[in-house]
Amino acid sequence: MMKRWLLGLLLCCAMLPAAAHKPSDSYLSLDVQGEQVSGQWDIALRDLDYAIGLDQNGDGKLTWDEIRTRHAAIAAYALERLKLATDAGACRVQAGQQLIDDHTDGAYSVLRFTATCPSSPSTLIIGYRLFADLDPQHKGLLRLTHAGVTSTAIFEPAHAQQSLSLAAPDQWRQFSAYVKDGVWHIWIGYDHILFLLSLLLPAVLLAAPADNLRGAFIDVLKVVTAFTLAHSLTLTLASLSLISLPSRLVESAIAASVILAAVNNVYPLFRGRRPWAAFGFGLIHGFGFASVLIDLGLPKGALLASLFGFNLGVEIGQLCIVAVFLPLAFSLRRTRFYHHLLTGGSAVIALVALVWFIERAFDVQAQWIGV
Repeated sequence: MMKRWLLGLLLCCAMLPAAAHKPSDSYLSLDVQGEQVSGQWDIALRDLDYAIGLDQNGDGKLTWDEIRTRHAAIAAYALERLKLATDAGACRVQAGQQLIDDHTDGAYSVLRFTATCPSSPSTLIIGYRLFADLDPQHKGLLRLTHAGVTSTAIFEPAHAQQSLSLAAPDQWRQFSAYVKDGVWHIWIGYDHILFLLSLLLPAVLLAAPADNLRGAFIDVLKVVTAFTLAHSLTLTLASLSLISLPSRLVESAIAASVILAAVNNVYPLFRGRRPWAAFGFGLIHGFGFASVLIDLGLPKGALLASLFGFNLGVEIGQLCIVAVFLPLAFSLRRTRFYHHLLTGGSAVIALVALVWFIERAFDVQAQWIGV
């Protein structure tokens, strides 16, 4: 039974789509002034292409002309899935200008719109259903401003409708939402998970003292602590816009880190310096974690609380993975199965990460050009 659980864990992480990029998000900004709401909605072109078809000639490339001819369809598709209301009734939403902008993970359609509400609201009720029928992992990240006060919210299928007070943001609600999003981000961040598992696989064999759960735990603690300190540092610096690296470079480096961590289990590269390797590569992974908060563009006051909550969520999600993996690995450490899993599983992880690296570094999939 233990063998099945551990093998299943590795296979679930290794047998993944090659496109292990940043999860699907959209960025919704609302500014409330009396009865009027000004909105801007940034939606990934790749997601819109999948939903309504933007690539008209099927060549895998999007041009400005192809996108422009679909402006009406983009506005209709998006605004049908966004409902704004007050206690007095629904707000009337009207599409406006459409532009193109670049985020850390590619080109986005920028849809501007206005909404007229029946009365000046004290609470804005928002219904969000974008891509709900296509991608259950999609999230909508909201920034709501009113009278100089900013509040945030995260929409997902389980929380498709939320009521936000315009008087003052619910700080605890915002904080808990980002904790939850941090947990979810690490659980669907397949490259981060495979990197972590690659570092954890030899822990039960390299423990000091040998053949001791306490020693294995200490080894894991060193690796996880080093990784945590490193990615927390760059997550903070990147989210505060103190350091910026190109998304393509970051994503490629993350894939390369997974390759090296997996190869180390077959042919030692770090030779007893796995915590240092975890720290070094963790610096790169932190930039990957920061992409969501950077794209949301929160003001620094809201960013600090959101940053802490998101980082806390990442650590909780990480510890959950360790809590599941370590007892299973320790119970199987003496078996031939585990030794085969160490080498074979690491080879599979390295192969999957190599595919990711080629895809990201050389941009071999669909190109977003002319925008």
